[in-house]
Amino acid sequence: MDIVIFDGYTINPGDLSWEKLDNMCDKLTVFDATPMDKALSRIGDSEILMTSKCPITREFMEKCPNLRYIGCTATGYNNIDVRAAADLGIAVTNVPAYSTDAVAQHTIALMLELTNNVGLHNQSVQNGQWAQSDYFCYWEKPIMLLAGKSLGIIGYGAIGKKVAEIARALGMTVNVFSQDPESAMKSDFVSLHCPLTTENEKMVNSEFLVNMKPGAVLINTARGRLVDERALADALKSGFLGGAAVDVLSDEPASENCPLIGLDNCIITPHIAWAPKEMRQLVIDRLAENLQAWLDGRMLNRVDR
Repeated sequence: MDIVIFDGYTINPGDLSWEKLDNMCDKLTVFDATPMDKALSRIGDSEILMTSKCPITREFMEKCPNLRYIGCTATGYNNIDVRAAADLGIAVTNVPAYSTDAVAQHTIALMLELTNNVGLHNQSVQNGQWAQSDYFCYWEKPIMLLAGKSLGIIGYGAIGKKVAEIARALGMTVNVFSQDPESAMKSDFVSLHCPLTTENEKMVNSEFLVNMKPGAVLINTARGRLVDERALADALKSGFLGGAAVDVLSDEPASENCPLIGLDNCIITPHIAWAPKEMRQLVIDRLAENLQAWLDGRMLNRVDR
């Protein structure tokens, strides 16, 4: 049995081991990333494929007669035609809920960066401004207290619940969209934690944004395509929104034409909320567990049924 990993670099750029998977097969081949035009040549006659980004279409699967199992190396599996896989008898698994603590932590980190401007003030000190100041303290931008503020959460699964837990510990009021849409929309902060579907793509559009509280902040650590980035950029430029912080964009890597890049009141991180070493090790562990379950004839994290 041969295993091919199409998108290995982001999970393991060299600081972890593939040993668990390597011990399960005759041959393990790991590619850093795989464009679609190289997918067929790279999978060859392998029975097991693991991937998260390369589109796995019905046409591709039909051209891989030996393919029996696809392990999605992430929670979201919208790059895989799951219905086609089921029709062709190919098992598909994913890695659910592995990044809950990490994404919740990053969400709060983005909120704190927006309210405390830690990076800005560190750079100011490094540039010598404190040494030249006549006062014992100064601030480049206003600092906001989170205690007493409200947080609207859209998507109240494991991550949304964890963010709510931390926010309450900081003294914030939490408004859950599925329970009270109006209060969630009118919160001081609105954070997205829902999956991307065909129905909610670009749900955060101009109509959505105009119904938010003036001066509010939008945070997105879910999926980039939940947001109409042009509409968000317009709301930020006009001053209607006080700020935004996103870890995901519609196109990744970021396009040079992304309207959010270069805005002073928008923080962008490169899809790293999930990426602590502990989380990436957990992904590798779960990939091995899913595969072993399938080999044993058990159902574990199957998404094709």
